[in-house]
Amino acid sequence: MDAVKILVCGAGGFIGGHLVSDLLKQGQTDIRAVDLKPFDDWYQRFPTVENLQLDLQDKAACEQAARGAGIVYNLASDMGGMGFIENNRALCMLSVLINTHLLMAARKFSAQRYFYASSACVYAADKQTSPDVVALKESDAYPAMPEDGYGWEKLFSERMCRHFREDFGLTTRVARYHNVYGPHGTYDGGREKAPAAICRKVIQAKLSGRHEIEIWGDGHQTRSFMDIDDCLKGTQAILASDIQVPINLGSSELVTINGLVDIVEEIAGVKLKRTYNLKAPKGVNGRNSDNTLIKEYLGWEPGIRLREGLEETYRWIYDTISKGR
Repeated sequence: MDAVKILVCGAGGFIGGHLVSDLLKQGQTDIRAVDLKPFDDWYQRFPTVENLQLDLQDKAACEQAARGAGIVYNLASDMGGMGFIENNRALCMLSVLINTHLLMAARKFSAQRYFYASSACVYAADKQTSPDVVALKESDAYPAMPEDGYGWEKLFSERMCRHFREDFGLTTRVARYHNVYGPHGTYDGGREKAPAAICRKVIQAKLSGRHEIEIWGDGHQTRSFMDIDDCLKGTQAILASDIQVPINLGSSELVTINGLVDIVEEIAGVKLKRTYNLKAPKGVNGRNSDNTLIKEYLGWEPGIRLREGLEETYRWIYDTISKGR
C-alpha cells in the first residue's frame, strides 16, 4: 500500500498516544494526531506529527480531522474506569456523535480504512453474573443488554460501522477492547481503570507508610487485562485484516481483583491491610475474553503475562508520583 496520511483520533489519550508512538517507530511520517484535551494534558505528544486540538463531537471538526486521511483510527470517546462510566452515562453516550460524524467525514473524503475501538462493555450483563465466568465470545453481545450508557453507545457505534461498510463501501474494522493497561495513562482523578488504580493505591500506601488499601467490591470479581503492546499489535493487525465482524481483543488470563492486588503488592514488596467498599462501583462479577476467533483469523492472541506488564506500569506510576508530577 502506498504511503497515506494516518489519522489518530484520541491521540492525547492513553491508547492513542501509544499508537502514535508506535507508528513513528515503524517509520510512518504522515500522521495527524487529534484530541479534545489541551496539548499540555496529552499523555504523549510528538512534535514531528500534525497535532490538532479539536472537539470531535462536532461535524466540522471531524471533517477538518479526516480531510486527506487514508487511514482513520477512532480511539476517541468520553470514558474512564467503572467509577466514571457508572456515574456519567449521558456523557458516555454522547460519544456516539464522534463516531457518527467521523464515519461521515471518512466517507466524504474517501478514507481507505476505518478502525473503531469498541469495548467488552457491549456484552450482555446476564453473561457476566458470576466470577467463574465463561469467556465471552463475540456472539454473546446479542440479545443486547450491555453496560448501561457506555456499553450501549459502543454497541450502537459498532452497528454504525457495519452499515457504513455495507451501504457505502467504507472498509471498517471493529475491535472489542478488554481492559487495556500500561504506562502513560490515567491513574487518578476518577477515570482510571483497575490496574492503574491499584498501582497508585499500593504506591501511596508504600510512600506514606500507611499500609492499607481500599478495594472496590468484595475483591472476588474476575477480569482479564491486556497490556498496551498487545493492544497496539492487535489493533493494527485487525485494521489490516479481512475481519468484517467486531472481534475480541483482550487477554484470556483471568484474575480476581484480589489477585491483581497480590501481584502489585509483590512488585512493590509490601503487604497491605485490605478493606472492601461494597458500595463502590465494581461492574460485572466476571468478564474474560474468548480468543477463539482472533486465533482463527490472525493465528495470534494477546499473550503478554499480567505480571510482566504490571511491572512496567507500576514503575511508570511510581516514578510519576514520587517526582510529584
